[in-house]
Amino acid sequence: MGSFLEGDRERPRAVSEYLVERLLLGGADRLCFVISPGKSDILEYYGGRIGTADVFYAIQPEPAGLCDAIFRAAPLVHPDEWVLVGLPDTVWYPAEGLTLLPDDPVALLCFPVDEPQLFDAVVFGEDGSVQEIQVKSPDARASWIWGAIKISGRAFHELHELWAEPGRRDEQVGTLMNAYLARGGRVTAIKGGTAYVDVGTVRGYRAAISLLSTGPAGAGTSARR
Repeated sequence: MGSFLEGDRERPRAVSEYLVERLLLGGADRLCFVISPGKSDILEYYGGRIGTADVFYAIQPEPAGLCDAIFRAAPLVHPDEWVLVGLPDTVWYPAEGLTLLPDDPVALLCFPVDEPQLFDAVVFGEDGSVQEIQVKSPDARASWIWGAIKISGRAFHELHELWAEPGRRDEQVGTLMNAYLARGGRVTAIKGGTAYVDVGTVRGYRAAISLLSTGPAGAGTSARR
């Protein structure tokens, strides 16, 4: 989607490149793509290095939810590191938004949308402390959704252990975060986002085209993720 100049040649741009760009701006020095078994085209496209960042690949054998995909990267995460999480079929602004997130155990980069019921709406207090994440709730009480996450390595493994408990295996990040909060975990919301689009549907694709053609001023809600 879109294009950029590579030397003197214009080249088409994959949607996932927008997330890669934002992760690199956020300070990532290693990238892990979680892919299905048949996605060899992604390996061919990105190879083993992007800029100064080494690239790794983890296989999700079957579509078992976003949490399952995220925790495929667990063997690569040291407790003393920071983890940045984003969704490859999204486009959002500001591009440097991940740099706005504090060094809290879990920090969510949040974006204002018109239809929060299509996403994971984040309910938080004036100090940014998250009280609840409402997962695709028709009665969503917040107009802010999370679009990217910064997690300490220790909190990442705590969340992984919680998710792996018998009877859990949450598919959605929101339900897992709610369980983490119920056990005394700390999650912070940062209202740093200005525009967010999910490119996974025709409606979202059109919204992304509009956003990329107008820049951050073209903010709007896309279809569900």
